Amino acid sequence: MDKSAEMIDTPLLEISSRASRREEMFPELSDTHIGRLIGLGLVRQVERGEVLAEAGDKKVRVFVVTAGQLEIVQPQGTTTQIVAVLGPRMFSGEVNLLSGRRLLTRIRMSEAGEVIELDREQLLTLVQNDGELSDIFMRAFILRRIEMIKQGLGDVVLIGSRNCSDTLRIREFLTRNNHPYSSIDLDEDSAVQKLFDHFGVSEDDVPVVICRDAVALRNPTNQQVAECLGFNDSIEQTHVRDLIIVGAGPAGLAASVYGASEGLDVLMLDADSPGGQAGSSSKIENYLGFPMGVSGQELSARAYTQAQKFGAQLLIAQGATRLDCHGKPYGITLENGVRLRAKSVIIATGAQYRRLRVENMSRFQGSGVYYGATFMESQLCLDEEVVIVGGGNSAGQAAVFLSQSSKRVHIFIRAEGLAETMSRYLIRRIEQSPNIVLTPHTEIVELDGGSHLETVSWRNNRTDEVEIQPIRHVFVMAGAVPNTSWLEGCLVRDENGFIKTGSDLSEEDLMNSRWPFTRHPYLLETSLPGIFAVGDVRAGSTKRVAAAVGEGTVAVAFVHQVLHGS
Repeated sequence: MDKSAEMIDTPLLEISSRASRREEMFPELSDTHIGRLIGLGLVRQVERGEVLAEAGDKKVRVFVVTAGQLEIVQPQGTTTQIVAVLGPRMFSGEVNLLSGRRLLTRIRMSEAGEVIELDREQLLTLVQNDGELSDIFMRAFILRRIEMIKQGLGDVVLIGSRNCSDTLRIREFLTRNNHPYSSIDLDEDSAVQKLFDHFGVSEDDVPVVICRDAVALRNPTNQQVAECLGFNDSIEQTHVRDLIIVGAGPAGLAASVYGASEGLDVLMLDADSPGGQAGSSSKIENYLGFPMGVSGQELSARAYTQAQKFGAQLLIAQGATRLDCHGKPYGITLENGVRLRAKSVIIATGAQYRRLRVENMSRFQGSGVYYGATFMESQLCLDEEVVIVGGGNSAGQAAVFLSQSSKRVHIFIRAEGLAETMSRYLIRRIEQSPNIVLTPHTEIVELDGGSHLETVSWRNNRTDEVEIQPIRHVFVMAGAVPNTSWLEGCLVRDENGFIKTGSDLSEEDLMNSRWPFTRHPYLLETSLPGIFAVGDVRAGSTKRVAAAVGEGTVAVAFVHQVLHGS
C-alpha cells in the first residue's frame, strides 16, 4: 500500500517525543556499530515496497537499515498508520523481540536499499555480550514500548464499561503485562455499534476483546486473551529446564534475572501477570535506589525486561495446579494440563490479601471491591469517598495515593493504631493528609448495592455501634494467605500454610519427608532437595519487596550447588 492510503503522514511515535528522547528512541548507529552487526546478522538487499515482516508474525526479527528507508506501519482494517520512519543507521524493533511474542506492526521498505537482519537468538547474543550496543538497543526498545502504550498502538481493542468488573480485570491484565491496547467505553462512545455489527457481537457480550483486528472474544478469560495474542507461542514446553520459577513477583523476577544471567535455562510461570501483589502498589518509596519512589508496575516491568535480556522466559496466565514431587526431574502441571519438567524449582507464588468474611464480598469484586490501588482503580473513584481495610504498608501507600484524587479516604483497622504494622514515613503522610481519616477498632459487616457497590456498613468492635454510609469503593489490603494449595502433600508447611525452609525444618519434618541426604537443607531449601521457597510464600519471611528480591537472588546460588551435586 502506498503513502496515499495512509491515515496520517506524521509518524506517530515522533509526535509526542522531545528531540532528546526521540534520539534515544531512534538512535543512529556509528560505522563501528554497523561493522559489528554485519558480523552477526544477515546482510540483504531490499526493494521499495517490500514487506520485511507482517503484524502478527510469530518469527520476530530486527532490521538495521544501512541504505534506503524503512517504515513501521500499524494496519487498521483497510487502512494503515505510519508509526515510525527509519533511515540509514537506524533499527526496528521493541521489547517483543526479547520475549519472542508476535510482531505488533508491519515493517516495509519505503525506499530500496540494504538491511542487516537479526533473529531473536542473534539479538539476545548481542545484548548479552556487547555492553555498548546492548545499552543502545535496550533503551530504544523500552522507550518505544512506553510510547506505544501511551498512544494505544497495539493489536488489541477492549470494548467495555467502567462499571464492569470483567472490563477492569482485562484492563489490568493487559496493563500489567505491559501490552499496548486501545479501549472504547460503552458509557461514553455511541459509535461503537458499527464495530459490534462488523464483528457480530452485542452489548450483552461485553467486555469484548478484538484481537489482532481479526478475532472478537466475548468476555474472555485472561488465558484466552493471552492465547489469542500469542503471549506463550515462542516458549518450548517439553524439554527439561535447569530451573523453573513458579510465580513472577519480585522474588521470582529476581531469581530469573540472576539465574538466566549466570547461564541457567530458566522458565518462569505465573497465573496472571508479572509483579505479583507488589505489582498493584501505587508507589513504593522505601525500595533501595529509588529516592523518588517507584510504582510496583514500573518495577516489575523493568525486572521482566531485564530477565528477558538474559534469556529467561515467562509463561503467562498459566498457573501451577500440581507439583509432581515423586522423583526427578520434578514435574509441574499447569492449568491447561501441560506438564513442565525441571532439575530444580523455586516457588515464589507469594500471598494474597485475605478475603473479608462479609456477605456479598465476592459479588462486588471489581465493581466496588478492589485488591489493588493503581491508576486504573483511582479513576473509578474520582472525587468520591473510599474505604481501605488494612494497616500495613500496602494500605498506607494506597491511602496516600488515593487521597490525591478521592474526596475522602477512610482507613479501617481492628487495632488501636498503625505503629506496629506500618512504616513511620507512611504514618506521617497519613497524619498530615486532611482527607485521610483513620478509624481504629473497626470492621466492615455488610456491603449492599445493585450491579455496583452502593453502601458500606461497619461496626466498632469495642462499642458494637454500627454505621451505614453511601460509599461505593472498598480496597481490601489486610492479612496474607499463602498461594500454596497446589502443593498439597509435597512440602512441609506451617499451621498457616506457609512453606518451611532451611533451619525451620525440624528433624521430624525431614524424617517424615524422607529427606535423602545427611546434610541439612540449604537456606531457603524446602523439605524436598532442589526445591526452594522465597518471598511472601515462605514461612518467616519479611513481607517487604527488598527482602523478596534478596531471597530470590540468594536461592539461585543454592540452585547452582544442587545442579552440581553438592
